Amino acid sequence: MSFLKTRGRAAGSVIGAGLLVVGLAAGCAPSSPSGPAGSSPTAAAPPSSASPSGQVPTQAAPTPAASSSAGPGPASSAALPPTLSPEAQIETDRLLILAAKANDVAKVRDLIAAGGNVNAKDDIQDSAFLYSGAEGFNEVLQLTLSAGADVRSINRYGGTALIPASEHGHTETVRILIAAGVPVDHVNNLGWTAMQEAILLNNGGPKQQDVVRQLLAAGANPDIRDPQGRTALQNAERLGFTEIAALIRG
Repeated sequence: MSFLKTRGRAAGSVIGAGLLVVGLAAGCAPSSPSGPAGSSPTAAAPPSSASPSGQVPTQAAPTPAASSSAGPGPASSAALPPTLSPEAQIETDRLLILAAKANDVAKVRDLIAAGGNVNAKDDIQDSAFLYSGAEGFNEVLQLTLSAGADVRSINRYGGTALIPASEHGHTETVRILIAAGVPVDHVNNLGWTAMQEAILLNNGGPKQQDVVRQLLAAGANPDIRDPQGRTALQNAERLGFTEIAALIRG
């Protein structure tokens, strides 16, 4: 009998030890990094055992959302000008035009940030944009363009900023205005285009030649006639501007 009891105890110990090993193995299996996701039905079910390809969208999705909500928010709100009372708006616009006429770049920048309207006009129909374009104040001009200047706006002569800029031979200003989309064939109240003014109201020198060259490259029409019925070529020939005439013929 003692022999049978001894064998029974030994068998029970072996079985118990076997169950303990199985239990430990079962408890460690889900957290094992080396087991493939699809190796057993139970391993695929918990989220912690999902494959790397399944984890990427879950982890990546919040990142763009967070950055997109953080990025445009402050930028867009900073871009909005402050809301001014009608009286404050009038005064800010007045100071902005004066600063533009003084070619005060820093003050123009500050007044635009304070809500100044670059298209607002004074009593003689000058705006910060129109005046800086006409006078070749290029830094101020660039600030007004960045602030939404109306490139089709006209001055008291019915002309765009490009017409007086062309007349004065402001070659870089002409380049900026053409790139900004100012119409090259606009006719002012005097019946002149930018090309006609560049020829009729200056000396036909290198700057005027450059202006005419830029206008032609931008598609300006040299055949638009002035009030006397003359084309740009006819005016250039009449005034003895042979280099400009050659540019137009070419």
